[in-house]
Amino acid sequence: MSTTTTTTAGGVKVIKPTVNSYIRDYWGRVRGGDLGTLPAILGLIVLSLIFGISTDTFFSGLNFANLFNQSAQVIFIAMGLVFVLLLGEIDLSAGFASGVCGAVVAILLTNHGWEWYTAIPAALVTGLVIGFVLGFLVAKIGIPSFVVTLAAFLGFQGLLLVLLGGGTNISTRDEFFNSLNNDNLSPVWSWILTIVAIVGYAGVQLNNVRSRAKRGLVTDPMGIVAMRIGGLAALLIIGTAILSQERAINPAINSLKGVPIVVPIMGIFLVIWTFVLGRTAYGRHVYAVGGNTEAARRAGIKVDRIRISVFVIGSFMAAIGGIMAVSRASSVDPNTGGSNILLYSVGAAVIGGTSLFGGKGKVINAVIGGAVIAVIDNGMGLLGFSSGTKYIVTGLILLVAASVDALARRRAAATGNR
Repeated sequence: MSTTTTTTAGGVKVIKPTVNSYIRDYWGRVRGGDLGTLPAILGLIVLSLIFGISTDTFFSGLNFANLFNQSAQVIFIAMGLVFVLLLGEIDLSAGFASGVCGAVVAILLTNHGWEWYTAIPAALVTGLVIGFVLGFLVAKIGIPSFVVTLAAFLGFQGLLLVLLGGGTNISTRDEFFNSLNNDNLSPVWSWILTIVAIVGYAGVQLNNVRSRAKRGLVTDPMGIVAMRIGGLAALLIIGTAILSQERAINPAINSLKGVPIVVPIMGIFLVIWTFVLGRTAYGRHVYAVGGNTEAARRAGIKVDRIRISVFVIGSFMAAIGGIMAVSRASSVDPNTGGSNILLYSVGAAVIGGTSLFGGKGKVINAVIGGAVIAVIDNGMGLLGFSSGTKYIVTGLILLVAASVDALARRRAAATGNR
């Protein structure tokens, strides 16, 4: 790798790869099996182009906004499942756990007259309790996560029926709660948050270069850093510009402009969990346990605590997914969290690049994978394909993603890039 070396005022030598060497090194990692989110991003681009060419409405502002609202539950659940999958575990109960938490918030809002600021925390605490119980059974009792969460899948399905009186549909009438996954920010606030996001990301990137240089560590070329900042800025500006246009069929009755409220909520959790996994000791411990449990235990990591914690995070995010699902429908019923929600959530994490074998994955994988699934479901729906066809195509893409993961791991092992 060609590099340049500079010396700081304090006499610390800083090694800076050139842009060309950085790109060659990245391509070498890809060839060695470290694919990351590349397959999912390429798939998302190809699918979007196919559906955009095939139907005039796919790239419309109205459909673009609907993609965020429709995929919110799956993406939030998938974010939590990333933590579980990083340990090589599975949570089959996440879908109906989200339904139970959604039922809790709806019952408290409608049947008991609670305000949203007390009902929502109650649902989140329910998710935390569910996660702790699941994690305790897996870590302390030693029951395989597949068995524990399969039992919970059946149990929560029954509990949801009990909470809803055997099949009652409970509507929510709290305006703030229903707005979470239905309404939009004003165009002014949309642009303000876009600028804040761009400036914040640029600040993080530049601070990372500065802090690494200060410690004498290898830093990314400024050209690459500028490309990252510019790429994100272009993406956010184009998206905000599209969403800030009027997209209502009849604006005189109901104007629709601005970024959906659920988008900044997704962004907040993406930033939080990315920081937790990438910048904290806890995150390093999660990767260590997922990579080699016994080695992590010998290194002094409290493995059982880590295993319990990932289930707690998983169910907490499932609770948020359930809240968003109820907000979107303005009601809860026995199918909330059921149907294809679990399969789509697991699929989102895996398609985005999280390994089923543990030790590899990021929270951004859930967002990208969720976008892929949303595009498939939405695009094929616009083209008039049946639900059966959509399931088949989504299943095939999930199988391809799992195959890519397995082949990438084999390639990484062969080239010594584990």
